[in-house]
Amino acid sequence: MSPTFEYLVAEGAGVPVEGWDFSWFEGRATEERPPWGYSRLIGQRMAGATAALDIQTGGGEVLAQIPQPPPRLVATESWPPNVEIARRNLAPLGGTVVAVDDDADLPFPADSFDLVVSRHPVQTRWDEVARVLAPGGAFLSQMVGAGSVRELTDAMMGPRLPSQARSPRRAAYHAEAAGLVVEDLRTAALEMKFYDIAAVIVFLRKVIWIVPGFTVDRYRAQLAGLHQRIRADGSFTAHSQRFLIEARKPR
Repeated sequence: MSPTFEYLVAEGAGVPVEGWDFSWFEGRATEERPPWGYSRLIGQRMAGATAALDIQTGGGEVLAQIPQPPPRLVATESWPPNVEIARRNLAPLGGTVVAVDDDADLPFPADSFDLVVSRHPVQTRWDEVARVLAPGGAFLSQMVGAGSVRELTDAMMGPRLPSQARSPRRAAYHAEAAGLVVEDLRTAALEMKFYDIAAVIVFLRKVIWIVPGFTVDRYRAQLAGLHQRIRADGSFTAHSQRFLIEARKPR
């Protein structure tokens, strides 16, 4: 017998959502990966860096996978539970984690890093990225594009136009306005599938900008409707939008 809606809701509401470890979703949701391989790219860049900064590292899970850390490795994170997770994950690499709000100035002197990276930043302080980069240094980031997972947002909140605040063109504009030179800009639309409503709930609790203010109680009716769609169709399909941007500070 398949689990009931109430059982799946309780399960989804009880899963811890600290950090950026998505292993819980195995067998319950899938997402295509971007073709450029962000983890591989930052591993290559880190191996040639002398001082590197990872902005909004989450729990440090992605950064912890680099094969060869630079002599100086620093990360920032805003959410207190993630700060502690990141410190544990990055300690073997000799990494330091600093608690910094997402919209705050970076607490580092100008020209501190020859490499700055960021995966899925909530927001990007382009002026601060440019300030802390050393001349000739590079910023590499995989960002969430406009309208990412909009099918799920629409299912919960009703149809709406996606904000263009996260468009690749806008990111490139702000990078150049901060004095950086954009060297690479790539986009990808990636298929996501959710195979039960518990996976939807955990995803919305973890990725809080998909449905701002999401709670199970507030969206119970919509969750029930989506549960029935998943039961009828076998899965719910959405598409995540990603783009890669690399920009360099002129010498």
